Amino acid sequence: MKKNISWLIYILLPIVVLGGMWFFGRDVRQRNLEYPTQMGVSPAYGSQTANPVFPNGLTSQKPVKGTIPRGYKPFHYDASPEEAIRAGRELTNPFEKNEENVERGKYVYTKSCSVCHGASGGGDGPIIPKYPNPPAYATATSRALTDGEMFHIITRGRNNMPAHNEFVSPDDRWKVILYIRELQAK
Repeated sequence: MKKNISWLIYILLPIVVLGGMWFFGRDVRQRNLEYPTQMGVSPAYGSQTANPVFPNGLTSQKPVKGTIPRGYKPFHYDASPEEAIRAGRELTNPFEKNEENVERGKYVYTKSCSVCHGASGGGDGPIIPKYPNPPAYATATSRALTDGEMFHIITRGRNNMPAHNEFVSPDDRWKVILYIRELQAK
């Protein structure tokens, strides 16, 4: 009896499955039905077009409060001399001094810093006749700055130097410091 039931299952199961597919109109060459279907056929709105779904009628919405952009690294120091000293104690350069990092630092320095600080770091860049000279890197004061303090100065600015956090990525700021150390060694 047990043997007969197993043969019946092998014979009837395919018939039931194939018959059900035929009965319900299933075409095996097509995708399955999707439930819930409203997700598959929802209208797509252009980013700058009106959108009746949101209360303000706009498709582009502000980010949720507290959202951090991808790749963003928060910097928890204010733009004050005390905070620069604190940054000097707490921050260290995460990049090792090698040829690749120093070359990248030189490239960024040439593009972003040399206009004021000069090619050799002497504070004699081409814009200087119109603005006060920045300190030269060879001075004892500049040499005494820790990497963390320099990073703070580049990020938040100091005196006449504007903040560069919007223009130079954090990684590139650290690499510029490696290059500045090379200039100080010369």
